[in-house]
Amino acid sequence: MNKTLILIQCKDEVGLVALISKVLADHKLNITAMREFVDEAVNHFFARIECSGSESEEGKLYNALNKGLPYGAEVIINPNPEKRIVVLVTKEYHCLADTLVRNSFNTLEAKVCCVAGNYEVLKPFTERFDIPFHYVSHENKSKHDFEKELLDIIATYKPDYIILSKFMRILSPEFVAQFPGKIINIHHSFLPAFIGASPYRQAFERGVKLIGATAHFVTSDLDDGPIIVQRIIPVNHTFGVSEMVKAGKEIEKAVLSRAMQLVFEDRVFITGNKTIIFE
Repeated sequence: MNKTLILIQCKDEVGLVALISKVLADHKLNITAMREFVDEAVNHFFARIECSGSESEEGKLYNALNKGLPYGAEVIINPNPEKRIVVLVTKEYHCLADTLVRNSFNTLEAKVCCVAGNYEVLKPFTERFDIPFHYVSHENKSKHDFEKELLDIIATYKPDYIILSKFMRILSPEFVAQFPGKIINIHHSFLPAFIGASPYRQAFERGVKLIGATAHFVTSDLDDGPIIVQRIIPVNHTFGVSEMVKAGKEIEKAVLSRAMQLVFEDRVFITGNKTIIFE
């Protein structure tokens, strides 16, 4: 039995679910799972639909859906099930290690095309997995030149997403604008608290009782993009900065992994500075 995945977002209006259901039935597709949501603040409809049935010609199905949906609707049928990703790193290995292991065992639902870093620290580790590593130093060059080198490398791999796996450089708005909704960052705190550098020290000095991690899409506003996944763990007065960092690394891996899974399974829609997630 053939499987079909359909992603829809459009202006909301009465009868959309009925219309979509009829089009799919006319194409002999049976809905096996359907999640929909209306963002009333902007009057926008979102849907993720899984279908089974005889093979339907995608072009005809696409045209039939677009004909009935409001003007400007975005319809995607059977998006690429294996996304291509480029991973950017600095020196910390824990998130990269988790990603490369999952990639090696084909549980990432994506293909790591390459790893690029502004230090060579993680090059030997990356190459153990037969993944290309590109070293791009940020020293003694302008931000523009540094990012131009990165962009040239990224362009050769044509990735669907860029993963900032503890990449400790702030990307320029010009860089980010080239990949709207396609850059995912793992931030080592529960945003919007403790943005920027040294969040664990900030948390320690504030005497918090919970620490967390946040995976989010990158925008031109530092650590303020649409949030995908957040998790927290308890800490107490016995935790120094080093203990917080150690505990935080474990939750960072889990949060980034879950965020990538949701995105790669096409379960995440962006609306303004928020996300809609059909888990």
